[in-house]
Amino acid sequence: MRVVVVGAGSVGRSIARELILRKHQVLIIDKYAEESRSSSVPEASWLLADACEIATLREADLETCDVVVCATGDDKVNLVVSLLAKTEFGINRTVARVNNPKNEWMFDEAWGVDVAVSTPRLMTALVEEAVSVGDLVRLFQFQQGKATMVEITVPADSPNVGVAVSQLELPPECVLVGIIRDNVPIAPTPFDAIEALDELLLLATPEAEQSLGAVLTGRPANEIRTHSPAASD
Repeated sequence: MRVVVVGAGSVGRSIARELILRKHQVLIIDKYAEESRSSSVPEASWLLADACEIATLREADLETCDVVVCATGDDKVNLVVSLLAKTEFGINRTVARVNNPKNEWMFDEAWGVDVAVSTPRLMTALVEEAVSVGDLVRLFQFQQGKATMVEITVPADSPNVGVAVSQLELPPECVLVGIIRDNVPIAPTPFDAIEALDELLLLATPEAEQSLGAVLTGRPANEIRTHSPAASD
């Protein structure tokens, strides 16, 4: 897969390194990238130019890439590049970093953003997750598909403790995509059994979240709390 990462700060370079480790082809675009930054990810291709310029994106052969990741520290840049990637180059998948939670409402399909990742929101969600066993934590939302990534820690008294993944009766709009057990991520198989205090990562529609929480905890749906951190000052 060919991925273009816009922004050569610590976030952009970290993403690029992870993608390269997974054998993807990466091009990093940054107007002000210094030699020390480019030398820190030598396996990537580099383009020192303004990603907000159509000419730069053409030089990057953006139409040949599979995913564009906008990881700069400037929300305006991330939105502009996402919009250009979608409208001018027909990119199938855009991922954009949200720096200021107050701007999160703009990061949707209208601006060409498929997945908006808000670091403040994720950090707040993880804090809430640590003290809310049995509650749903909405980690982020896939704007185009109107689906969410949610996390729930299975209570010790859940009726699903000991139940195999293949036997979980999840709502039809929900998919189990990962289990974190003893701080180790697990790709669930049909034969894995759910254990108390497993952290389950699921894709769901917002409408199905309450039902999902009820299934996984054994509690009434109206008692399930969903944490969706609000933008803070």
